[in-house]
Amino acid sequence: MRFDLVDLQLFIAVAEARSITNGAQRVHLALASASERIKGLEEALGVSLLARGRRGVELTPAGESLLDHARIVIHNIETMRGDLAQFARGMKATVRFLANTSGLSEYLPKTLAAFLAAHPHISIDVEERESSDIARAIVVGAADLGLAAEHALADNIERMPFSEDRLVLVAARNDELASRRQVDFGEVVERDFVGLISSIALHTHVSGHAARLGARLRFRARLNNFDAIGQMVAAGIGIGVMPEVAAKRCARSMKINVIKIRDSWANRRLVICARSFRALPKPAQQLAEHLRKSAPR
Repeated sequence: MRFDLVDLQLFIAVAEARSITNGAQRVHLALASASERIKGLEEALGVSLLARGRRGVELTPAGESLLDHARIVIHNIETMRGDLAQFARGMKATVRFLANTSGLSEYLPKTLAAFLAAHPHISIDVEERESSDIARAIVVGAADLGLAAEHALADNIERMPFSEDRLVLVAARNDELASRRQVDFGEVVERDFVGLISSIALHTHVSGHAARLGARLRFRARLNNFDAIGQMVAAGIGIGVMPEVAAKRCARSMKINVIKIRDSWANRRLVICARSFRALPKPAQQLAEHLRKSAPR
């Protein structure tokens, strides 16, 4: 098989654009050259990769498989280039790390700071994602490590326990819900809510479960952290959903009550995850071990 990185970059661009013309433009190739390269790929592999139509192209099953492998190859090449460039700047390695909202906001800041202080030649590229997105990124090699809700992980993803991550409802102490110990989410979906901005992963998670109940949550305010949500809830603006660890912290200084959500999706278990812990670069292995030792007890 004779094909190069340009072929793989082109194929990824064509697959994402669903068009050979637009894909060629993305990687700055002439259309004739791009078409010839795609044809050469198909001949080298002995399979059809694209189903061509009037409105563009669609991936065949073989094309879908190649897309997954091509993304992994290009990601690894870019990682190699980045790591080597960092050697020139005196930085030895970067760990690509994804975490869900509660992990990133409640558990990781101090933990990652301690790791970075102890390992001055390692940097961490950390990004917030929804747990299902973290799972996909781990599978295709777009991240080294993740901190995600275990229920979102496929069986072929390795994991280590980190903490319980129950989601709870918070309400002002003079709210009718404040005296309740627990509630079904379906009972409150018609209420006014205070929530996270839409770009934060937990917002997508909670809104998705409301949609499965046939409801669209009505937000009176959207904020970017749990402390701000707690203050709004205490003022009676609406109710909110947040991780129990954040809710209990806020309740110590704000006039809010914490109510358990009975729905199964609210009971989550956070885990450290990777495609293979043994196959990780040493800096990522060191971070995984640090997270394991730092896990809340």
